[in-house]
Amino acid sequence: MTTASRSDSRRGDPARPDNRLLRLRVNGTVHSVAAPPHAILLDVLRDVLGLVGTKRGCDMGTCGCCNVLIDGRAVMSCLVLAHDAQGKDIQTIEGLAFDGPDMHPLSKAWAECGGSQCGFCTPGFIVTCHELLANEAAPSRTRIAEAISGNVCRCTGYKKILDAVELAAARIREAEPASAPAKSGGSK
Repeated sequence: MTTASRSDSRRGDPARPDNRLLRLRVNGTVHSVAAPPHAILLDVLRDVLGLVGTKRGCDMGTCGCCNVLIDGRAVMSCLVLAHDAQGKDIQTIEGLAFDGPDMHPLSKAWAECGGSQCGFCTPGFIVTCHELLANEAAPSRTRIAEAISGNVCRCTGYKKILDAVELAAARIREAEPASAPAKSGGSK
């Protein structure tokens, strides 16, 4: 299939006979979109909804560039049929408030530690690390490495990414109210 014909099949045109209407809750907003039954979530997010922060890397589920959160879990959107994502809470990098005055500690630490170089893989890593830090307050360096093992970076060598996640975890713990229950740093 050529890029042009592949792109044409993802435009969200409700008049196409193979398209089906679906409702996706993305970043807190419900969207009604038309997509063929075989459309993957990555294509709908990028080409129909215009959320291009989620990157296309390998199209085989091996690089993690396309990670999004579905019901709080990091998943590779290139492996999820868009129709299967209906009724679920989808968060993309755009929905995680990683810029402006309310920049998340993970994003700040990423920039300070030099966690990205070219930046292409960064959204997928941040989504993955966001899930990790939502579930573990003090993950060990080994646990962080395990959590990001499905993400590929061709630039950094990973040390700065590990440093950024450790720094963000420490800052998030510092910012939590003393009365909040502590999350364990153990494995899932």
